[in-house]
Amino acid sequence: MGTAFVLLVGINDYSALSPAAGPTLGSLNGCVNDIRAARGWLEGRLDSPPPRILELADGEATVAAVTDALRTHLGQAGPGDTALFWYAGHGTEFPATERAHLYVEPTGYCQALVCADGILIDKDLGALLDGVASGGAHTVAVLDSCFSGGATRLSGDLVKRSLPHDPSWPAYGDPGPRADGPQARDVPVPAEGARHVLLAACRVNQASYEDGHGAGRHGLFTRALLGALRDMGPGATYRQVLAAAGSRVQSATEHQNPVLYPADPGGIADRAVLGGAADRPLSPHLLLHGPDGWQVDCGSTHGLSSGPEGTKDDSGTEFGVVEADREGDVVRVRAVEPLRALVTPVGWTPDPVRIYPVAVSALALPPTSVVVEGGDRALFDAIDAAPPLRLADGDLKGNGPGHGQVFKVVVRDDGRARVLRRDGTEATAPLPAHRVPDCLVHLTRWHQLRDLANPASPLASLVDVDVSVWNGERILPDGHGEIRCAYADGREPLVSVRIHNRSHDRTLWCVLLDLTDSYASHSGLFPGHFIGPGRTGYALGNAPVQLSLPESRKAEPGAFVRDWLKLIVAEGEFSTVPFRLAPWSADAPPAARGADEGHVLRFTRPPHAGRDAGPGPGGGGAPGQWHALTIPLRTVVPE
Repeated sequence: MGTAFVLLVGINDYSALSPAAGPTLGSLNGCVNDIRAARGWLEGRLDSPPPRILELADGEATVAAVTDALRTHLGQAGPGDTALFWYAGHGTEFPATERAHLYVEPTGYCQALVCADGILIDKDLGALLDGVASGGAHTVAVLDSCFSGGATRLSGDLVKRSLPHDPSWPAYGDPGPRADGPQARDVPVPAEGARHVLLAACRVNQASYEDGHGAGRHGLFTRALLGALRDMGPGATYRQVLAAAGSRVQSATEHQNPVLYPADPGGIADRAVLGGAADRPLSPHLLLHGPDGWQVDCGSTHGLSSGPEGTKDDSGTEFGVVEADREGDVVRVRAVEPLRALVTPVGWTPDPVRIYPVAVSALALPPTSVVVEGGDRALFDAIDAAPPLRLADGDLKGNGPGHGQVFKVVVRDDGRARVLRRDGTEATAPLPAHRVPDCLVHLTRWHQLRDLANPASPLASLVDVDVSVWNGERILPDGHGEIRCAYADGREPLVSVRIHNRSHDRTLWCVLLDLTDSYASHSGLFPGHFIGPGRTGYALGNAPVQLSLPESRKAEPGAFVRDWLKLIVAEGEFSTVPFRLAPWSADAPPAARGADEGHVLRFTRPPHAGRDAGPGPGGGGAPGQWHALTIPLRTVVPE
């Protein structure tokens, strides 16, 4: 790498501002320690060429001095160089009143760093940093202060680093009288998004804390961040380091959550710290050791289901390590929390210092709640024995889980049963009561495939599916989100289905399923192929796809049939066997099922040649990343 230009700002002494904040809240004790510790790490890490460090402590760190140093010192960094701004001190927030600020502040508040004599507003700081980045430098900001997730630190054993805002404080852009004269707003603001990466001590609405005693007092975030940087060494990415630091902060307090911005997979967050190429594969999810044991930074707010917790089968969602030297190693989810999943390694012992990139390799699918009216003990026992089913009390709105399907079974006096959906309509024709468990398992599996999704997949924006009139224009979804294809002059519609890989550097494995309203699923349209970067895959080898009503439905005005095209995209090949279902029929013999079929869906590469081979014991290879996309399609006979 080139030269690292570093600006370190640490402020303990806020005596000039403390009358506004109150005498007990003004000054801090660990901020200067923070920047001295950061300097020691930098000088140990960067020796050729040595970093060019400017340090502003306490009264030196005025608004004018900090803004000037951002421009002139960090502004020297050019292409190939790194510009690092590290701030430890108070943060503050105040109501946003300017229209331009309200556009980008949904909380209604602006955040700011509190310098020795006034505030540096987050919008101005961001513009200054992007101005540095516009010169071609890799630009980084580390902010250990309160409200820093919005670009801007409590004291006891834990001391809050925040001050209530005082309107009399001068701010950048309106500095008030100073010896160096007024400061103009001449920072270039780039049209695109932020060009710098931010590692912030906490969310925009949280406090940042410091702890320790005497000379050993530091900000929780700075201590955790420097510890993670030392343990992980060169080549670790911002995402990995922030995840490790966040886990360490959480061991001290649950009220401070460090933030990485921007966090888009494949972007600046996945570059090595201080620039350069990362030596670890891209993954939005990371396995690390925290105060509660092993955890993955993916939880219910990211879309991860709690899966089988409380059901009859203990196996469930798994994450597979995607590093080449750990291929085949997995961890199993034991609890899902809002921001993380607590996991247990399966058959291996991870290194507690390492951060492992992982991907979802097995997904625990939500169970179906079943309300039964009538029937005998044998029926109840058969339903209770099926892993994807859960007996529930009550009506169709049910007392079951908040996710998954809900069906009601009504057994008639003649021994036949009706299976009803949540809205009271019949899911199938009446069937013999002894076939109800098989029917419910089949319907559960079909709905799980149709609703399959992967939380926070980095592949989500890389692949598109187009449905077009054969030799004609693309068909756009209607107001209900469906693609509508109509008969014309009594003839079935013909369409073309294309799968576009919009990535410029990834070859992706794609499977296109057709799920029909007869509860079938097949992969005949596109059974599984790799599609190269910028390339297109064609259903049926670019032959026309004929859409028609089944023979059981007369093609009369108003008749229709529904399909759901389900595209599954992955970095590696996987078995398509679990994605296939024949149409449901009460006359067909019961299907043989594995122990966890209908409960866990595994994304593992077939261990043998041929995509139809099922995964062997223990999986079958590293899963890589995967994404699922659903396209509802309706074939109609016009009125």
